[in-house]
Order: sequence, then C-alpha cells, then structure tokens
Amino acid sequence: MIDRGKHNVLGIRIDAVDYEAAVEQIARAAAARHPMAVSALAVHGLMTGVLDPPHSYRLNSFELLVPDGQPVRWALNRLHGVQLGERVYGPNLMLEICRRAAGDGLPVLFYGGSADLLEALTERLLERFPGLQIAGAMPSQFRRLTPAERDRTVAEIRATEAAITFVGLGCPRQEVFAYEFRRALSMPLIAVGAAFAFHAGRLPQAPDYLQRRGLEWFYRLVQEPNRLWRRYLLLNPLYLSLLSLQLTGLRQFDPHRTLPPDEEILYG
Repeated sequence: MIDRGKHNVLGIRIDAVDYEAAVEQIARAAAARHPMAVSALAVHGLMTGVLDPPHSYRLNSFELLVPDGQPVRWALNRLHGVQLGERVYGPNLMLEICRRAAGDGLPVLFYGGSADLLEALTERLLERFPGLQIAGAMPSQFRRLTPAERDRTVAEIRATEAAITFVGLGCPRQEVFAYEFRRALSMPLIAVGAAFAFHAGRLPQAPDYLQRRGLEWFYRLVQEPNRLWRRYLLLNPLYLSLLSLQLTGLRQFDPHRTLPPDEEILYG
C-alpha cells in the first residue's frame, strides 16, 4: 500500500497513492458514514482547477484526488520524487471500489447519465460482482438544479441507505456535485468521469499500450473529435508549458491562493 500524501501540481494538491490505499480510505469512510469527496484527475480535470480559481478551491478541499492520467503521475514523480509506479485510473478504481464494497457489504449508488446507460451499467457490474449491493441508480437531469430539487435529491439518496455514491456527470460538473453534496450525504462521493459509459459497454477504452504511454487522450480524441478537440489540443500543450515553469521554479503555484466559490452551482 502506497500513500505518500498530497503534493502540489500546478496548485492542485494530488494524492500520491496507489489503488490499495485509495480503496482503503474510501472503504473506511463509507463504513463510518463520513463525508468524503474523491476524484480521479487526468490533465483535463486538473486544468479545470488551474484555469478557474473557485474550482481550484473545490478540488483542493477534496479528501482524495488520485492521479488518473499518466502525465499527472509523471508530474508527481518528477516534481516530488514520490516514485509512483502506476496511475490510479478512474474506471479501474471504480471496479476496485465495487469489489471491496461487495466484500464488505457496502451498498453503492450510481448518479448521472441516462436511465438506459445506468441499466446497462448495473447489469454488467452485477455480472462481475454478484455480491454487490446496488442501492439505487439515479439518472442525471442534465441541467442545474433548483434549491428545492437539491433538497429532494439529497433526501432521495439518503433514503436508499447507500454507503458510496459514484457520480458520472462529466468534468467539472461531477466534482462540483461532490463538493456541494458531500456534507449533506455523509458518504464518499466518487467522481468517475467516463467510467459509467466504459463499464456499460457504450464507449470503448483505449488499448493498454496507449494507456501506458499516456496516449489515452489521443484515442478518445479520435473517437469523439467534435466534442473533445478543444479539451486535448488546447489544454495539453498549456499543461506542459505550465508544468515546465513549475519544474524550473520560474513560477510558483500556491494551492492556498483561492477563496471559496461565491455561490453554489447545483448540478444534477
């Protein structure tokens, strides 16, 4: 088990952990019904915080931010010498959490995506983990929620008696959800990005040899060019440029430079 603490990458404090340590933290919080916000950050997720100071505050308040992308793991190793041998890939982390939840009897809930996506997701996960207790699956409303809808969502999730909620709203909406709902729900809220679509069989994953080389972004760009070209072709070079400034000491990135967001953004 590897847990070498949080470290600054462009002003975002990423946890230098492996799968085992991440799952252990989440399982302990779930069993104790402690609030916990978790996200697996690749370059895009990290850069949403770098470019948006209020969102940087949100991310830096998370109990656990794992290095989802190889470039984020490489940055941790180069900047801080943490010697992480592998990234903590969000879709795989989701499977490891489900395996632990099945073994520990911790009910899970899935929030986000469409109703048919969630149906396919839960069917496949139950085939893979027969002992998994699925407390519920709530589709996204694909818009901002009113305060009354927020209260109703909290009540509905609480009523399921779930111990862990996976949130698949897309970045950064899912991180906003985890930040704003964790106290009210008192459980780990895990922002998992495209993991719902991957595990439901709706979106192909990059081959392992591309993932190991940090080229998953290229595979996804080819799959969804119209939606993702701005994300990867603009943010990736900017990430490398800013990282070079941090590596050389030409620019300091202070994780404590920002204030809380002025208002809630209630995504659902």
